[in-house]
Amino acid sequence: MEFEPVIGLEIHVQLDTKTKMFCSCPVEFGAEPNTLVCPVCLGLPGSLPVVNKKAVEYAIRAALALNCKVHEFSVFARKNYFYPDLPKGYQISQYEQPLATDGWVEVNGKRVRIRRLHLEEDAGKNIHEGSKTYVDLNRAGTPLIEIVTEPDIDSPEMAREFLETLRNTLRYAGVSKADMEKGQLRCDINLSLRPKGSKDLGTKVEIKNVNSFRFVQKAIESEIKRQTKILLSGGKIVQETRTFDPSTGLTHPMRTKEEAEDYRYFPDPDLLPLVVSKEWIEEIKNSMPELPHQRLERFIREYALTPYEAKVLTDIKEAGDFFEASLSFYDKDPKLTSNWLLNDLFGLLRERNLSIEQSPVSPERLAQLVKLIKEGVLSSKLGKEVLSEMFVSGEDPQTIVEKKGLKQVSDENTIREVVQQVFNAHPNEYQRLKSGEDKLIGFFVGQVMKATKGKANPQLVNKLISEVISK
Repeated sequence: MEFEPVIGLEIHVQLDTKTKMFCSCPVEFGAEPNTLVCPVCLGLPGSLPVVNKKAVEYAIRAALALNCKVHEFSVFARKNYFYPDLPKGYQISQYEQPLATDGWVEVNGKRVRIRRLHLEEDAGKNIHEGSKTYVDLNRAGTPLIEIVTEPDIDSPEMAREFLETLRNTLRYAGVSKADMEKGQLRCDINLSLRPKGSKDLGTKVEIKNVNSFRFVQKAIESEIKRQTKILLSGGKIVQETRTFDPSTGLTHPMRTKEEAEDYRYFPDPDLLPLVVSKEWIEEIKNSMPELPHQRLERFIREYALTPYEAKVLTDIKEAGDFFEASLSFYDKDPKLTSNWLLNDLFGLLRERNLSIEQSPVSPERLAQLVKLIKEGVLSSKLGKEVLSEMFVSGEDPQTIVEKKGLKQVSDENTIREVVQQVFNAHPNEYQRLKSGEDKLIGFFVGQVMKATKGKANPQLVNKLISEVISK
């Protein structure tokens, strides 16, 4: 019997606000433990929460970016459970009446529906060292949105692609950096198997807190294998919460799964219902930044980039920003700028394991280099040499060209003399070329470039050699 996976995701995203969800404590990564706390986020008796307006705005912006319906009326609820890093003994979240519902994200032509998007606060963090566990409450109270998909994902690869698309959309919307390494985006996986072609759902297993896109894909692959083995041997899947161990590539049981009633949700008596006006939603909608799919279409339309080039520059927002910043200094050939950014600058960055934000070559310097290449001052070969030097020294390309005497030779008489010298040095090949052996053109171009130490204008070299053949 063949089985097919049914996968839904629950994603927690930390909003990029300066302060916490219900108090004025700052949100910072890497601060000294338990220094960014106050009576509200510590859950001390008598303290009262106050809603962070900027967090609500960011949540609405995220909902609009994900094609959700934003509700004017939503309710904060208490979700009761005990963990050492949850000081109040409950989490303020939304349950029956969330902020937004009924959205979707398109992944490779298929829509993944979003059931709900709601606001809540984060818990603290447990740090395990040997037999001891320390609790850091700096993160407690940080604003989160939880995004819950419908079970529309049908493969490990699609789950990964969905998450990458979601993260990119939220970054473009300006609501979160969504950095998984810093815990700003965390993912729970709900997965069940059913006989291929069946409409019935199998028993669902949850995999908690998977912290990288690659591990999400690996965890799903592992769980599909585990459940398939059990079902084929006649066993039954137990509804439970599991964890993924990247070192073994296997999932392991944590606890039996809590149901909604176990959390004893009820409206938080300390908080009024959240009411947002139509006017405010409309104002946020009108101020929405350009989203990934819009930028991709514009890059193809305005700059004549290929869909592949546009996708790479769109998928990494900072790369697209760098590209357009460079064009603001020199915009005569966007295609050429794209080629030098994607192939050459990216190559140097990859070699040194640097991101585009860490590039020692600025957008302006790249524009200066592209201008020199476009105007024929530098050949492509010399351009690579100059870029490598720019990467190390940080100097502008014009200075490097003058200092190293790398200017391309484009004087026709000078190059004609070199071409003639090369013909004289290779008389047999010259006669074969004259007899119609066109494949020798490449040989002679190479010899001329070698004689001029790569400085001859290759287009001009080709032109002069072709003139000889046609005589």
